[in-house]
Amino acid sequence: MNINNHDDETRQAAQQSPTIDLAARADSAQPQLSPRRRAAQRLLRAEIRYAAALAAFTLLAVFAHFYSYFGWDLRAERALQSLAIPGLEALMRFVSFFGNTWHPHAITAITLSLFLYFRRRSEAAALLLSAGGCAIVNSLAKILIARPRPTADLVRVFRDVPTQSFPSGHVTFYVCYFGFLFFTAYALLPRASSVRRLALAAFFLPVLLVGFSRVYLGAHWPSDTIGAYLLSGVWLAFSLHMYRHWKERATFHAKSDGQSTTG
Repeated sequence: MNINNHDDETRQAAQQSPTIDLAARADSAQPQLSPRRRAAQRLLRAEIRYAAALAAFTLLAVFAHFYSYFGWDLRAERALQSLAIPGLEALMRFVSFFGNTWHPHAITAITLSLFLYFRRRSEAAALLLSAGGCAIVNSLAKILIARPRPTADLVRVFRDVPTQSFPSGHVTFYVCYFGFLFFTAYALLPRASSVRRLALAAFFLPVLLVGFSRVYLGAHWPSDTIGAYLLSGVWLAFSLHMYRHWKERATFHAKSDGQSTTG
């Protein structure tokens, strides 16, 4: 009885072995990509996403130049403003507070000073590129597109703003400022620490809520905030790319100086 069972197992193994051998050969035949090749593929995929975002922003900007607002803009804004939730208006005002008038310049300057005080020069330079550069790009886009703000005869306007509407300056600043701090906190703070989790939440929530805030307060149309997310997302990605480059170069020079000193 045991001999027959052993023979059956042997035959089954013999029948399965060609399949196993073929699978092993197929796996071994697949080319193993080098780390540099994998990095190049990741970069290519990222560039495709950035190009798609820029194309979407450009298309939206062209339509925004010719149309003061879209039909779905009006419907979405009225629907959002119709929400009767206690404390919602106060929350939306608080979310927008950090992007009002001179506040972006002040908090950016304070953050830059802190980075420099703690000798985080790469972080300071990249934040200046991210927040400062995006502000310039946003201002140029507003001038070129020249889209008017929502008016009180269409929606509730909580505060008149004299500048143009597309893209939203609050959204671009929040993405490029808080978004940059989010990624630096993710990279620099100790993993699995409560401080890191709190910092990530504190930097992520303003980016998430500011678009709703600007629409609820009647300062922008929804398409203004969508365009701002697209534009500032690409600019933030560019700033983070430069930040990594500067960080790697600073690390390389530090190692070179250390080797020359010990030598």
